[in-house]
Amino acid sequence: MRPWPGRPFPLGARWDGEGTNFSLFSEHAERVELCLFDGDRETRVELAERTAHCWHGYMRGVGPGQRYAYRCHGPYAPEQGQRFNAAKLLLDPYAKAIEGPVAYDRANVLPYVPDGDDADLTRDDTDDAAAVPKCVVVDERFEWEDDDWVRPRTPWHETVVYEVHVKGFTERHPGVRPDLRGTFAGLASDEAVAHLKSLGVTTVELLPTHHIADEQFIVDRGLSNYWGYSSIGFFAPHALYAATGTRGEQVREFKGMVKALHRAGIEVILDVVYNHTAEGNHLGPMLSFKGVDNAAYYRLMPDNPRYYMDFTGTGNSLNSVHPSVLRLIMDSLRYWVTDCHVDGFRFDLASALARQFYEVDRLSAFFETIHQDPVLSQVKLIAEPWDVGPGGYQVGNFPVLWTEWNGEYRDTIRDFWRGGARVADFATRFTGSSDLYQSDGRTPYASINFVTAHDGFTLVDLVSYNEKHNEANREDNHDGTDDNRSWNCGVEGPTDDPEVVALRRRQQRNFLTTLFLSQGVPMLLGGDELGRTQHGNNNAWCQDNEISWFDWEAVDEELLAFVRRLMQFRAEHPVFRRTTFLEGRPAGGALLPDVWWFRPDGRRMTRRDWLQADGHRLGVFLNGAAINARTEQGEAIHDDSFLLIFNAFHEPVVFTLPPPRFGRRWQLELSTMDPHAERQTFPGRGLVPLEARSVVVLRRAS
Repeated sequence: MRPWPGRPFPLGARWDGEGTNFSLFSEHAERVELCLFDGDRETRVELAERTAHCWHGYMRGVGPGQRYAYRCHGPYAPEQGQRFNAAKLLLDPYAKAIEGPVAYDRANVLPYVPDGDDADLTRDDTDDAAAVPKCVVVDERFEWEDDDWVRPRTPWHETVVYEVHVKGFTERHPGVRPDLRGTFAGLASDEAVAHLKSLGVTTVELLPTHHIADEQFIVDRGLSNYWGYSSIGFFAPHALYAATGTRGEQVREFKGMVKALHRAGIEVILDVVYNHTAEGNHLGPMLSFKGVDNAAYYRLMPDNPRYYMDFTGTGNSLNSVHPSVLRLIMDSLRYWVTDCHVDGFRFDLASALARQFYEVDRLSAFFETIHQDPVLSQVKLIAEPWDVGPGGYQVGNFPVLWTEWNGEYRDTIRDFWRGGARVADFATRFTGSSDLYQSDGRTPYASINFVTAHDGFTLVDLVSYNEKHNEANREDNHDGTDDNRSWNCGVEGPTDDPEVVALRRRQQRNFLTTLFLSQGVPMLLGGDELGRTQHGNNNAWCQDNEISWFDWEAVDEELLAFVRRLMQFRAEHPVFRRTTFLEGRPAGGALLPDVWWFRPDGRRMTRRDWLQADGHRLGVFLNGAAINARTEQGEAIHDDSFLLIFNAFHEPVVFTLPPPRFGRRWQLELSTMDPHAERQTFPGRGLVPLEARSVVVLRRAS
């Protein structure tokens, strides 16, 4: 079988209705074979054409459903950074579909004989085709109907992010059809969408959905990489999240999920992992990039290219400095936007992508390319602004167009509610973190605010455990962070003590109220609204089981009702989702300042008050007449004005309300002391009692 010359671009496998064009980039390979599979029978076809380091050929009669992979020939010289081994089957870096997991028990996928400290220097010549999943040629056609018109395109300041795992969300949902649970189709089901709509979620942020390859060490423990930060296919939706099949059906199912969520007014953001791959360090497996062109795809140590630079803690770092690797990343991003209609991305360990050499460079090639791209510059871009390398913590240092997971917000809010943060730090985070984002022209919604995320305790565990309980991870509880930066009422774990239970429930409401009424974009960890527990496991990355899955039979209905009410309250009042930073002075024609902070005695906070370390009680006035925003028609936006009163102290306190010029009467809207509290009215200069660790929200009455 001899291929036609074909074309070098686009890379990957592209079916045109009559045949498929195959193209693979490898700068250093000496020969490339395309491997076509019919069951276990392999047919090798040499790609003799080479253009711009792309090996290519066109195969007539080859179409959707065809399983394929590659073998690349060249020197096996780890000391020079080359690790070619044609005995090892390689996945196409541009594959649109990959059929399943790596079968480590069927063959050695290491390119070397595992024997001794220098084992990787000796090539292993045993064939591993039985262990490596195959790529699949796909039919990329899909009937989007009117999706381009109904896509939500929610403005950032109106966005509410819900971080969720595709499988864990519906795996135990009794209302979802059993064959759809834990899949893309399950997330698109009426029951799943109804829950998201009832909350008021505008955007789902999906934990990694690129095709995943579990690490062998975790498979040997009988576990799996549940979170999925172990990508091996940057264009392929993870096959195990598909209910309809793995011969390309997963692509259609993914698109169907996006289409269904868009029709419900919900955006889709993908958590993407372009900083490293599943192939690990010099002792890791050879699945794709390492065998296609190790020296091009990975950051190697300049003085000893046998070893990998590791800014991610996973063993390798993708070489985004290389033009063809940068092209891979950009092509992948554009594919998910243009072909799959996703609305944005959250970049895992984004600082690693910004590194030109060792330093994190705000104007790296990656950012410049994103900003110049007419497609990607228009979608939502979220950075996890840190990596594990030197100088990797870069909160506040990403360019315009980017929002950031605000780790400073998370740490400060947790510290405040356990009585540890200064009120000045709390106020800065609550009002949008202007110290991080204002000077470079960004706005409050550059801050993605969160208290909990997939990485750490769930909300109920945050207030229930002082110590992590990761025994199920089989690392002797040494993994995960030690400091939960919260307060668990002095009792570890589950308890029947009614006083402790009440305190914990109030503390959850405190965190949620603070989160949703802060300036910036709130991100809710999926399941926190249900009272989901991981039983103290704060690093459940390898727990694809009941530890991580949502338990829909154990929903905290009172908490769920409170979250729905809280999110609706935020949506109704633009004063909590401003597009400009608060300045502490009148704006927009208002007579009163846009924000005014006061002490328990009702007087304005002084410099001394801001500096004291133990001031865990304060109030804030938010002026609805000074939002400084306009509708699309140019009309000025006005809102009610509010007082928020916080008591993070361990004892009750009575607040005196500010002078009548701020409001003559105030009506209770929300109370974390009693979520069912009836509305009551307080006069200006009136007294408002707060229990230990509680919040009340008052609205200025007309």
